[in-house]
Amino acid sequence: MRDFMSVNSHLVLGLCVAALTPGSAVAQSVSQTAATPAPAIAATPIPTDASWTVAPENLLVIDTNKGRILVGLDPRLAPQSVERIRTLADRGFYDGLAWHRVMAGFMAQTGDPLGTGAGSSDLPDVPGEFQFRRGRDARFATVAESGAGTRGIMGFMPLQTQPDAQMMFNADGRTDAFGLFCTGIAGMARNTDPNSANSQFFLTLAESANLNGTYTPFGRVLVGQEVVAALKVGPEAANGRVTDPDVMTRVRTAAAMPEAERPSVRVMDVANPAYVAVLAERRAARGTRFTICDALPPAEMVGG
Repeated sequence: MRDFMSVNSHLVLGLCVAALTPGSAVAQSVSQTAATPAPAIAATPIPTDASWTVAPENLLVIDTNKGRILVGLDPRLAPQSVERIRTLADRGFYDGLAWHRVMAGFMAQTGDPLGTGAGSSDLPDVPGEFQFRRGRDARFATVAESGAGTRGIMGFMPLQTQPDAQMMFNADGRTDAFGLFCTGIAGMARNTDPNSANSQFFLTLAESANLNGTYTPFGRVLVGQEVVAALKVGPEAANGRVTDPDVMTRVRTAAAMPEAERPSVRVMDVANPAYVAVLAERRAARGTRFTICDALPPAEMVGG
């Protein structure tokens, strides 16, 4: 069974909130009530000199019957998962596949050729990539620090990690980190075997901290989260199964598209003073409710 875990199942999930390795697992159920609604953040203009452009090979273009979704891929977090998504997308594997499981306030799942949650590709399964080694070469901005570790943004992805100072004590000059499941994060679906991801993936509709450290995050919706939110939702009693689902009409990396049709996305640079100002505004607006998910840098489509 390749489907994402049932929201009614009580399973042992390594949350990795209090530690930096998936080994510190605690009992937790995957439930819709665990999800935190996305905060209302106004669109922020991005100055040209305060942004960077996502490479075409790291931009997944998902066309659906509801509109276009642009997902930034980050192979630093999950190189094998990103390569799998790229490979299948550019083969045309995802064209015509359904959003077969959509749960309000949780996630939208797709990528199953059978449309039942049990299907996969002809390629071998991909192992779980729940954490990675972050180096100084990664553009990283610290947002908050606590006894549980440092939380910040690397590129466009939210992370929990050890501080840079820890790198000097490690032979590889790097430190442990893992991606966090805020609204719009793309993750690999799997069954109870942590190494059973294959072709199915999901996009989150809300902050879902109960997935941190136990599911592989490989990217983030940069443009089109409103399209994800508009997908047909399945009933809770049916575990989100959609009987008349929306579909992906075409999925490709931007690199595989004709240059004239290729979209381009700019992301605000977290090392730029413009981002520091945006972060300060959001902290002030959210007050004690501010979380790492409020710190996601703005992104916008500039071509295509």
